[in-house]
Amino acid sequence: MDFSLSAEQETFLAAVKAFARDCVAPAAARIDETGEYPRELVAEAAALGLMGVTVPAAAGGAGRDYVSYALAMEAISQASATLAVILSVNNSLVAEPIATHGSPEQRDRWLRALATGQSIGAFALSEANAGSDAANQESVARPDGDGYVISGTKVWVANAEAADVAIVFASTEPGARGRGVSAFLVPLSAPGISRGKRQDSLGVRGLGCMDLVFDNVSVGADSRIGEAGRGFRLAMRALEGGRIAIAAQALGIGQAALEEALAYSRRRHAFGQPIGSFQTIQFQLADLATDLEAARMLIWRAASLHDHVDRVAQDAAMAKLHASEAAHRAADRAMQILASEGYRRGSTVERLFRDVRAAEIYQGTSEVQRMVIAEHVMDRRR
Repeated sequence: MDFSLSAEQETFLAAVKAFARDCVAPAAARIDETGEYPRELVAEAAALGLMGVTVPAAAGGAGRDYVSYALAMEAISQASATLAVILSVNNSLVAEPIATHGSPEQRDRWLRALATGQSIGAFALSEANAGSDAANQESVARPDGDGYVISGTKVWVANAEAADVAIVFASTEPGARGRGVSAFLVPLSAPGISRGKRQDSLGVRGLGCMDLVFDNVSVGADSRIGEAGRGFRLAMRALEGGRIAIAAQALGIGQAALEEALAYSRRRHAFGQPIGSFQTIQFQLADLATDLEAARMLIWRAASLHDHVDRVAQDAAMAKLHASEAAHRAADRAMQILASEGYRRGSTVERLFRDVRAAEIYQGTSEVQRMVIAEHVMDRRR
């Protein structure tokens, strides 16, 4: 099995790393401090093709494979976890479902705009009572003439502050749970949609998270993506790609934490020598490096499979579970190694420590990932 990157992947990764180093990293602390949505950085990322990494070139995207996408998300996240999540939502949760399931008219209207950054997309699935139990949609889309009327509230919608369009999930057959959920492509300028106040959070600040309220929003039948009642499956497929991207995002945070710990271990002296010369520090660094490399292999496997098979639920879940928890361990150990230097408010490690916690929650908690993995493992063993 060949784990080496192609020349094209290497060239793309070098360009993304340069952008992350020169443009993203200098802005990361400010984004975290202010919590403001980084519109200018998003536009610059779009110019590099990072808003539509896997979208076909003919539709305005970069036309790259999923491994390249994962590489890009890791590199961006090492500089700013916030920007990586913004990009992953637009890519995995909005542009890709439109490219795969959208009608020709939907693709013509939205795909190029999303892939080039002219428009920004959001994914409106979560509700107050539909988080891990995403099939429990209380938002309703009732038939009305040639279209539907959508009512309900979506919570913690990333990109909502700046988004032009959202994929909205609502029940078209109340009581049927996942079998009765449909997906709709809704311009957020439509009458009846209101945005709540910007949601603040412990980490990954600046995502533009807001609640979206749909008060009898009329949409045409042509706004539905795919067949009626198939929206939940569309959401789960989108989340498979999203979980690979979030795994890569977590890995980027973990790698950044490891590099902070390595640098500190070389420059900090105690008892007349660098602390990195002590075996207790060396063993911690060795464990973290091994943990993160294992995560990288799981991510690359899931990403490679995503390009070639229809479903990668188990592989995506394994990648997200291990990468998010390995990255959490890396940030925690880095904090311990840097001690008061890392615990100081405003230090890079302090920001990484807060940012990484979200990776075990959004787009499916670690518990949900274990449920997905267990289901596949138990089915395979029968």
